[in-house]
Amino acid sequence: MTLALGCIADDYTGASDLANTLTRCGLRTVQTIGIPADDLELPEVDAVVVSLKSRSIEPGLAVERSRAAEKWIRGRGASHVLFKICSTFDSTDRGNIGPVMDALRADADEAIVLVTPAFPETGRTVYQGNLFVGSVPLSESPLKDHPLNPMHDSNLVRVLARQSAKTVGLLDLATVARGPDAVRAHLADLITHGFGAAIADAVFARDLETIGAVALEHRVSVGASGLGLGLARALVASGRVKAVATTELSAMAVGGAAACLAGSCSQATLRQIAHAEQTMPVLRLDPERLLAGEGVGPALAWAMDRLGKGPILIASSSTPDQVAAVQARHGRDAAGHAIEQAMADLAEALVQAGVRRLVVAGGETSGAVVDRLGIPGFLVGAEIAAGVPVLRAVGAPAPMLLALKSGNFGGVDFFADALALMR
Repeated sequence: MTLALGCIADDYTGASDLANTLTRCGLRTVQTIGIPADDLELPEVDAVVVSLKSRSIEPGLAVERSRAAEKWIRGRGASHVLFKICSTFDSTDRGNIGPVMDALRADADEAIVLVTPAFPETGRTVYQGNLFVGSVPLSESPLKDHPLNPMHDSNLVRVLARQSAKTVGLLDLATVARGPDAVRAHLADLITHGFGAAIADAVFARDLETIGAVALEHRVSVGASGLGLGLARALVASGRVKAVATTELSAMAVGGAAACLAGSCSQATLRQIAHAEQTMPVLRLDPERLLAGEGVGPALAWAMDRLGKGPILIASSSTPDQVAAVQARHGRDAAGHAIEQAMADLAEALVQAGVRRLVVAGGETSGAVVDRLGIPGFLVGAEIAAGVPVLRAVGAPAPMLLALKSGNFGGVDFFADALALMR
């Protein structure tokens, strides 16, 4: 297998989002969970997205895992590696975007790295280096209340400069609009002046195509799934990849019971849970009881009584105020870990009980669940909502379909929409 594109994603739902984007652009794509074992048989594909759970861990460990993933990807022939980050640039002043970017740039012997989280079709745009969520600056969006990585600065040049050892510049929209040659000239000028990274403005899909075409001439880039779109279209346009129609993997039914788990505290997921209560049984977990060591026994018993009658949903999601109160009493890390592990416990028990269609909302929750289930990879199927595909397990003991949703993704009917495609 010789890859046209290798990607390293800093969380599992982001990896699914990227894999979905690449598949829609015609690239045969597989998503792996962690660095694949040597004996894992992967199909012939154009792109691999290696999923890590490195967004919110200690920066040194994130760098170590990302470098190991890059080494595996380069060993499969990929000349370009995309470090996939969240479209809302989730990070703190310690990282982890800057430290990982610096390490990958050094390993690739690159002078400068193009960076953009823009993805206009999902409402993420960058102008004059400032990230907008819809029409709202990042620092005024709900991401200002993120429980792990609250974002209080919309200017990504400043944000990344606080994380990186190199000077960070701007590739402005006016330059991008003039096309690839103008972008190349601007990057050359930034390199001359000692810049090691450039935040790229992008407001329209054509901007991403321009950025992707130039980024592909380098060995590493950093961005969200929008940059993946630009890279994929550049690969197809150059003739290096022949686009193929999306394989409807979800059309191959697996049967079995269906369940949904929600751990995200985003406003979108909270609305989706409330709407789901109209169509399926919903159990809301009490974080205090989980932190007191009650375990998931009562929730599992509730689920067992209902699985035979149709899909169920179990949620640990809470409002930002409720999350803050729990974190204040128990500590942020302890609270987050306890809730994630409870959701992983539930997922493991539900699969053992025969669940073969599992929908998971929330990046950290998805990471904990997939790690516990030990699924090594996924083939990418039909799109449920923008950025969220149906995933068919590869290397699992039994056939299984999953959907891993970033908290902010999907419409109010997301859970029903997912289950309709997961037969």
